[in-house]
Amino acid sequence: MIKQLTIFGVGLIGGSLALALRKAAACTRLVGCSRNSVHLQQAIDLNVIDEFTLDPIEAVRDADVILLAVPMGAMEAIMEQIADHLPPAAIVTDAGSSKASVVAAAARVFGEVPEFFVPAHPIAGREKSGVSAAIANLFVDHKVILTPLDNTCPSAIERVTRMWQTAGAQVQTLGVEQHDLVLAATSHLPHVLAYGLVDTLSETDYVEEIFQFAAGGFRDFSRIASSDPVMWRDICLENKTAILDALQNFQDNLEMLRNSIERSDGNALLKTFTHAKTIRDKNVMKHKTKPE
Repeated sequence: MIKQLTIFGVGLIGGSLALALRKAAACTRLVGCSRNSVHLQQAIDLNVIDEFTLDPIEAVRDADVILLAVPMGAMEAIMEQIADHLPPAAIVTDAGSSKASVVAAAARVFGEVPEFFVPAHPIAGREKSGVSAAIANLFVDHKVILTPLDNTCPSAIERVTRMWQTAGAQVQTLGVEQHDLVLAATSHLPHVLAYGLVDTLSETDYVEEIFQFAAGGFRDFSRIASSDPVMWRDICLENKTAILDALQNFQDNLEMLRNSIERSDGNALLKTFTHAKTIRDKNVMKHKTKPE
């Protein structure tokens, strides 16, 4: 049981966790904190949190678990504000999509990454953002990746693990660098491509017709371009190196596809498409947890 969970950034992720813990009766008190009282009042009205404050020091005063669910670019500033005011037994965790930058920020603020800090990344979301999009079952059957360091306190890891499991998530562990490389390829690159594709199509003379007659594949892929632009800007900047590597690999393969089409090389296209289908189908079935 969590006595007080303080959430910095009561949006989709923080709000959904709060709703899940409330539903499970796993938290006595849910406190929100941000710079926007209107959004926090909305979280109160939606029964997502019990109370809020605009003062970070006040927000962590009685907290035993603190979740940083703010945009990546704001993580370090929040840490700086609360570093000298944390209760003795408090655990701090985050929900950032890039882990190396968060770990580095914690090291700068605290002198070294403290043993009570558990870096984490819930891999779940919706195209909608903000607390109004929060739902209690957002994390059910979705993965949450923890990237603890060698000095991370085992009891802190266990407590954060239980928190996410209570929300319905499957908790797994990766190294910090491994996480950032994997997520750059599987999440960050697709979002960059979706934004880029929609932006490119917006410059055509027939953009309205494109969306009017779009088939399911385009709708499914372009849907992620409706995600929070601020969040994805920060992710691109914070996981810059890994995303650039993934983009370069994709550009190289895209050039090969372009050349195959230009040469009318059907055999090369079929080989690429067949290989992609085989790899995708094999791995989806291997790691499948629920129907697509």
